[in-house]
Amino acid sequence: MHSLYWRIFRSFWLAIVLILVGTVTVAVSAAIQRRDELPWVQRGQLFAQAAVAFETGGADSLREWLDSLAPDPAFSRTFVVGPNGRDMLDRPLPRYLQVRLEGRTKHGQKTVRSGAIAPVGGALVLMSPDGSTYHVIVGPMHERPLLFGELELPTVAAATLAIALVVSTVICFFLTRHLVGPIDRLRQATREMAAGDLSVRMLPRLKGRQDDLALLAADFDSMAERVQSLLESKQQLLRDVSHELRSPLTRLQLALSLAKRQDGGPDRQLTRIANEADRLEQLIARILKLVRLERPVAAFQGVPVDVGRLLETIAQDVTIEAEARSCTVSVQTDAGLEVSGDPELLRSAFENVIRNAVRYGPSGSAVVVTAARQNWIEIAVRDHGPGVPEKDLKLIFEPFYRVDAARDRAGGGEGLGLAIAARAIVVHGGSIEARNVAGGGLEISMRLPALQRRAGVTPTAEAA
Repeated sequence: MHSLYWRIFRSFWLAIVLILVGTVTVAVSAAIQRRDELPWVQRGQLFAQAAVAFETGGADSLREWLDSLAPDPAFSRTFVVGPNGRDMLDRPLPRYLQVRLEGRTKHGQKTVRSGAIAPVGGALVLMSPDGSTYHVIVGPMHERPLLFGELELPTVAAATLAIALVVSTVICFFLTRHLVGPIDRLRQATREMAAGDLSVRMLPRLKGRQDDLALLAADFDSMAERVQSLLESKQQLLRDVSHELRSPLTRLQLALSLAKRQDGGPDRQLTRIANEADRLEQLIARILKLVRLERPVAAFQGVPVDVGRLLETIAQDVTIEAEARSCTVSVQTDAGLEVSGDPELLRSAFENVIRNAVRYGPSGSAVVVTAARQNWIEIAVRDHGPGVPEKDLKLIFEPFYRVDAARDRAGGGEGLGLAIAARAIVVHGGSIEARNVAGGGLEISMRLPALQRRAGVTPTAEAA
């Protein structure tokens, strides 16, 4: 998995592991350095020094040795108790030392020879030739034992804190850089896009990342492509609309000019003017209809529509146009083809597709309309014309788009029929596509969600 969750999870545990490794390393190093300071090691060294001093000069030399420890921290916990039961330097005896002396008195000292360590209290016993006994006692390094050993030492705690700060700072820096870098690039791309550069893309800037930020970049690129396509299509639409409106207006002006020049009988020019005005009115009506379908529409109150009867009615209406080209329109439908929708929008969609097939089919050919029910209602309209180049199959549903072969005014139309059909089908929750058929011809397939029948209810057939 390449999600940010796992990257943060791994970074968190990496920081913990590095801090633990650093802490253990520091603790072990401190333990090695303090090996000579361990209580039993230091006590043995002090006992050896005391024994040497006592053997060299007796009690006076022992006193001098004890006094020489003053600069050393061990001085405060090293005592030499003489025969009088007091420290040789007249220092007050700590409580733990008094307990040891009481234990010595209780158990006696006959079994302890000079130079040995007393079994009670762990004191070094030194005895002079006259029988005087001196006890060298080294107290514990700490009044209480360290629960966590070297980890409680100030140097180890400070080193652990420093390691934690350094490790967390480094890992947070790289993690933040890893996360914030793409976000900064996304902000920059957004500013570039807002400035008018619609060609900006994010995925190439992320260099193959495959995490949540890469998915966000992919969504941004899809949005940018969609916005660029919409703006370009709108600009093309404005150019096409201006062209389509300018042509009939030019012809109207020409007809009026000719009518003014003729002395009499301007009926022919007036008829031409009327035809161009009607065509201009139809064009504007189709443009307005397309604009309404382009907008996000509110859910309309759909009624049951019998697709089979609607297709048969349209075929009858197209008969006159088909007979003029010696074409036939046949409808083959199954029973029970009901959908929920707007009858006028569905009629417009089907009629535009069928009339388009009749217009571009060769003379004497047949247009076949089929409809069947599967999980969806499938409607197919096939002609036997020249077909459409593969690169134009998706473009024919764009407003004002006409295939090169159909751009002539006599047969090309305005390029709005299939665009209106596509929008109407999409509004009803369906889909539309075009494909070339083997053997020649174009087939346009439309899919609409089927109306689910309820028991005891017969759908109303809408055909007009």
